[in-house]
Amino acid sequence: MVNALWHKAEFWHLFDSNKLIQCTLCPRNCIIEPDERGFCQVRLNTNGALYSLVYGYPAALQVDPIEKKPLAEFMPGTWTFSIGTFGCNLDCLFCQNYTLSRGNPATSISKNNFISPVDLIQKAIESKCSSVAFTYNEPTVWAEYAIDIAKEAKRNNLKVVLVSNGYISKEAVDVLYPLIDAANIDMKGFSESFYSDMTNGSLCYVLDSIKYLFSLNKHIELTNLIIPSKNDGEEIIDKYLDWIETNLNKNIPLHFSAFYPCHKFKMSKPTPPSTLYRIREQANERGFNHIYLGNI
Repeated sequence: MVNALWHKAEFWHLFDSNKLIQCTLCPRNCIIEPDERGFCQVRLNTNGALYSLVYGYPAALQVDPIEKKPLAEFMPGTWTFSIGTFGCNLDCLFCQNYTLSRGNPATSISKNNFISPVDLIQKAIESKCSSVAFTYNEPTVWAEYAIDIAKEAKRNNLKVVLVSNGYISKEAVDVLYPLIDAANIDMKGFSESFYSDMTNGSLCYVLDSIKYLFSLNKHIELTNLIIPSKNDGEEIIDKYLDWIETNLNKNIPLHFSAFYPCHKFKMSKPTPPSTLYRIREQANERGFNHIYLGNI
């Protein structure tokens, strides 16, 4: 039975005559059984259609300085109206925001909390924000809401900011990314083995998303959470910088942030500041001069 709180999703098709649905929003291409949800936990197959459980129901609203996203070189000194819901299409062992990314909208959403894209943008204007930011959890999993908010933002001359893991399908990226003005993509670690072992995902799709944003001439900044003994070695950082130099350019702002034990990775040690200083020096020596360090 369809709940009045749910919004019919885009980016899916019927998989067979048994009412299986294939979601095409991200590279997982989940095949979802009737009355079941996809990997992200916020897209439900019911009555032969796919529904978003979080459209119009933000779990977090906050006025933030744009630098907190982090965006160091996009509209500095301005405020952004930040929005997040529940759900994520990765499952990072080290997730710093797991209460939202792995939260359950079915037990946390009230029909009294609905905020339409029009009302949300009005709140942003009243809060004297210059932009709206899709952040906190993974915006890809609530793409329909993000797309409608972005369109409303454009009608009101607000910029649109995306903070994302970049794990999105080509079908969805063609609709969402042209609406974005600036993005910070969270680069987890520059190897397929890291993504497989630590995020239950794949690096190649993230790289495709970044290149697509670059081709659209969007403002891009990249963030890399540095985890001791996992993605902090000089070789992996060099490969990361090689890729940026080849596919983007050396003027892309790069953020390297310290890890603190969290979620399923509580036994690891925090990243020492000396590691981030060493990475910054390594990047500077190669001509990357837009380097920012976080969480220290």
